This record gives sequence, structure tokens and C-alpha cells, in this order.
Amino acid sequence: MRLVSSHEMQEMDRLAIEEVGIPGAVLMENAARGAARVFMEHFDPDEGGSVGIICGRGNNGGDGYVMARYFHGLGMRIIVVVLSSLDRISGDALLNLNVIRRMGLEVLEAAGPEEWETCRERIGNCDYLVDAILGTGLKSSVSGYYRQVIEEINRLGKPVTAVDIPSGLNADTGQVMGVSMKADLTVTFGFPKPGQIVFPGPEYVGRLARIDIGIPRMVSDRVPCRYRLTEPGDFKHLLGPERRDIHKGIRGHLLVLAGSPGKTGAATLTALGALRAGAGLVTVGVPASLNPILESKLTEAMTLPLPETPDGTLSLESEEKIRQALEAKTALAIGPGLSTHPETVELVRRIIEATTIPAVVDADGVNALAGNPELLFHAKGRIILTPHPGEMARLAGIRNSEVQSDRIGTATAFAQKYGCCLVLKGARTLIAEPGGEIWFNPTGNPALASGGTGDVLTGMLAGFLARGWPVNLSGVAAVYLHGLAADLLSEDMGRVGILAGQLPEAVPELMSAIGAGEWPLTNLAPHVDLYQPL
Repeated sequence: MRLVSSHEMQEMDRLAIEEVGIPGAVLMENAARGAARVFMEHFDPDEGGSVGIICGRGNNGGDGYVMARYFHGLGMRIIVVVLSSLDRISGDALLNLNVIRRMGLEVLEAAGPEEWETCRERIGNCDYLVDAILGTGLKSSVSGYYRQVIEEINRLGKPVTAVDIPSGLNADTGQVMGVSMKADLTVTFGFPKPGQIVFPGPEYVGRLARIDIGIPRMVSDRVPCRYRLTEPGDFKHLLGPERRDIHKGIRGHLLVLAGSPGKTGAATLTALGALRAGAGLVTVGVPASLNPILESKLTEAMTLPLPETPDGTLSLESEEKIRQALEAKTALAIGPGLSTHPETVELVRRIIEATTIPAVVDADGVNALAGNPELLFHAKGRIILTPHPGEMARLAGIRNSEVQSDRIGTATAFAQKYGCCLVLKGARTLIAEPGGEIWFNPTGNPALASGGTGDVLTGMLAGFLARGWPVNLSGVAAVYLHGLAADLLSEDMGRVGILAGQLPEAVPELMSAIGAGEWPLTNLAPHVDLYQPL
């Protein structure tokens, strides 16, 4: 599903109005009519219930005026509060404000705190509230009078519907701009926005529904598409029926370089993730002293004992043996549990530079690149990095808080600069491509906040690469299915105490269902409802 930035949505509106000739008032009508319908279906209010609509002075407020007209026609009692002098309203918003005033609807002017004092009690007595204050174009922090109003509405604890986006939420980053309205339902127009998907945005959005406001396809196609919310249909074709005479060699051979003393579990989970993702063969390269442990842990994977340092980590002496092993492989996974031993770090850097096959670099593999990401310029194969926010901060040379405050910008900038595919893990994991495209993953839940789940993801991603899947869709599919497995397990087990080793067991069933076009299980994942305007 396509997502658009605030600027991209504004450009679509402009093209529809100026070049196609669709009046702005028509787009506003479609948007508000759809929003009113979603409100009615979501809350199912009793006839005669009361709705307080709080409007800013721009087009977001104009949507609120149109919604007031529809609610009035449905028998609801309406109070409209305008947080501005009425003589400052203009354009399509003024047109619709004049309509509801001529209809006799109650419109209260509250241009400042004193006037708001007289409206607050009336608003507090309403059954439902509509936030039509600030739209998706917000770029600066909310302060002063608007901040006071938003904070007081949040304290009321009433059901809130946000028009297009909760006031105070950044549509492009999901960050709170000083303060944000906390909505139960958000009805967005045209296409969903990244800030409604990326945390902390979803905590303020509530249920998200989008309205097709009638922008022609010929218009939306002219605006470049950079953002997508992953859906099963994006990779379903890779999970379809296979040739009946297929054998393990056709499904590829993955080499995993992982593990160090105390971290054999990382190597094991990576291998299991790859096998459950359908890799035909998996070989796990580990320090020689750990090989007996891996052989007992892994029945279906092969192992490759490699020279080690005195501390039991992979040594530079293993480089030649690894290079020879890579010659017959179709993909590489490197990093889980390897340690940051100086000699091992140097080995990882050399292997990343030398390998010509697609490679997933995770955990200590990512740490080995910290301070020297320019090594990626020399990589001969396609590289996918899978950092969590802390690893991303070390990789980019910034603070963790900077990563989290702009996950989209951080991931996009790094992927473009270094020509890699970057999977920035966390709630709503992002997959950034070097061309600037970003995929937003809707699946997963706090059950994934457990040691080893990232190793499983690395294995799944590398398993798909080994099978010959495209690099970007390998990341998209692995992240989606990994999160969906957690969603499925959580249905029966809850979200605490699920083990990383349980995730791979759920993957084959999910792949089979999606490949067959039978994906009732995907209803477990958050989705965006679509409502047509008519």
C-alpha cells in the first residue's frame, strides 16, 4: 500500500485542482463525507448523541464544518468551536463555515484562552469529539493557546476522531511536535502518511482508516512513490507453486558465519530461520571449539569448524577457508554472536569486502563496520544491514535518540549514501533501499522483545536471498513474516514469554497460506481500512 509524505499529498491536491480542474471544495466534501461515515460505523452512536467539533482556521477546520453538516443530517446534536476569529477563515473552509451557519448550527468563536474557557465545559459535556485543528502540514512545535486546548481535550477522556491526522503529530516522522491529540480513530485522506505508521505515531492515531477523496490515478501516478506499507501481495508471487522436480540445490546454499563462546544460540537460531524460510542447504561456520555444540544443536544444517583466536572467536587464519567455502554458496549471513574481538572484527571487514554473493550483515557484523562504514563502498556483492537502533547509532556515528527521533531520515540517508539495503529494526521495522524507497512493516508486537528474535530474522532474510529472491523483497518478506509469526503465536500465548526458537516453527504455515492466496492469518496484522467516497 502506498504511503505519501505531507508534501507529496499537497502536490496531488494541487495537481487535481489546478490541472485536472477538480474544485478544492469537491475534494473537501469527499473527504469529510467519508470521515463522517467512518465515524458512524466505528462508534455507532445513538441518534441524538452530541458531537463537539474543534476546528482550526485552515482546511482541516473546513473538513470539520462539512462533517458537522453530515452529523446534523443524521440527527446528531452538534457544537462547532473555531479556535480563531471567524473573519480569518477563508477559501473552501469559509464556504463550508457559511453553510453551517446558515443552517443554524451552533458555531462558537474561541480565538483565545478567555473565549475557550466559555467553550470548554460545553465541549466536555459532548459524547464525542472531532479534532479538526491542525493538518498534515505541521512542521513546528505546537505551543501557546493550541497546546493548551489539545492538552485539555486529552484530559477529558472523550472518544476523539482526528481529521486526517491527530493535531500535533508530524505526518512525515511520527514524532510529537510538542504535544499531540490522542485519537481513538484517525481518518486520513488520499493515502496514509508515514508518521501515522512509525512510532510513536500509532500511539496517537488509534484505528487508522483512509478515504479515497477522488484524486484521479493519472494525478497520483505523477507524484513519485517512495514509501510503501508492506502487504502480502507484495511478495506473494515468490511463494507460489514450485516445479515438481525441485531439489535442495535449486533452493540455494547459505553460509552462516556466527557464534562465539556463550553465543552458540545466535548461530543456531540463524540457521533455523534460514531453513524454515526454505533455503535448500545451510552451512554454519563457527570457531572450531564450538563445532561439537553446533553439531548437537543442528540436525538439518551442516557445520564448518574454523580457526579461532585464543579467546575462542573466529580468527584471521580462517579467512582463506571462508573464501573457499563462499565459492559454492548463493548467500552469506555474517555477524550473529561473533563478538567484537579485534581479530574477528578485521576478519568480518575483509569478508564483507571480498564476497560477491548477497550478504546479510547483522549484530557484531554491523558493529564491525561502526566507525568505518566506507568499507561498504568496496563490497562486491549486494549488502543488507539489519541494525537495531543502538547499532544504527554506532554505524552512523550519532546518538540513539537521534535515530529514534527520525528513523525514516536516518535509514534513508544511510542506505542512499552507502548503496546498501538497510533494515532498521524496532516497532514498525523499516526497510530502506539505496534508491530512496522505504518499506514500512505493519506486523509484529512486543513478543519480539526477546533475545534471539533478531537472529531468526537474519536467518529468514538470508534464506530468501539464498533462494535467489530479489534483495529488497527478501527483506520485505522476511520482516513481514517474522512479525506475523509473532502475531500468530501471541494469539494463543500472549505477548510475554514467547521464545525466539518458536518463531521459525510458524513460518512455513504462513508462507503456504500467503502463497496460496489464502491469508486469513494476516488479519492479525494491523491494517489500514479503505473507504470509497461514494
